[in-house]
Amino acid sequence: MKIFALLKWLYATIVIIIGMTLMILIFPFVPKPKAQKLSSRFIQFFLFCPIEVTGEVDPKVEMFLLNHESDLDIGVMESITTKDLAWVAKKELFDIPFYGLLLKLPNDIAVERESKTSLITLLKDAKDRLSHGRVITIFPEGTRSYNGTMRPFKPGAKLIADKNALIVQPIVLINTARYYNIKTRHYAPGTIKAVILDSFQADKKDKAWLNTLRDTMQKVYDDELANLPSNR
Repeated sequence: MKIFALLKWLYATIVIIIGMTLMILIFPFVPKPKAQKLSSRFIQFFLFCPIEVTGEVDPKVEMFLLNHESDLDIGVMESITTKDLAWVAKKELFDIPFYGLLLKLPNDIAVERESKTSLITLLKDAKDRLSHGRVITIFPEGTRSYNGTMRPFKPGAKLIADKNALIVQPIVLINTARYYNIKTRHYAPGTIKAVILDSFQADKKDKAWLNTLRDTMQKVYDDELANLPSNR
């Protein structure tokens, strides 16, 4: 059984790598952001992981905030919206061979966590991407959470949103590590659920909105998880 589980995970990993390669190969030849969308749908199709979406994307959205559990999360987000997403990711990821191209080609935003000047660059880059009609997209936890409890949200998302008075829309991805988890080498096909919450305009006068949002998203996550058939 362990060998079968490993083979399943290897199959899923190969599908993901092929999907990423597809994105890199077709990026120069198709209109933006079709390469990301086609690659993501390729992965969803061959992993047998359709996406069930609750709620609707605000056509005026300028920033998406979503929780993070799995390597599938980026593809899920790309699949559920036609928006041109500008992902914010740590600079080290841009320097990884092959994988870095997935971030460099669409001109995503690199952030250096330990740099004092990084916030200035982050704000400048975010303003540039917004001026090109892209939607800033961030995992505010900063890294994956595996135990069902979202990590504290880092302040970068609030800084960008407050500075530009952005229309923010949170999205809760439900237990995506259940379908693909690189840490435990687990893969299982199944329907992935994404809950799109109501959008709001960031207000810098509200010092607590990011923490309040984290609590709201956690409650949605917990409620949805409790309603999964396997958890009843």
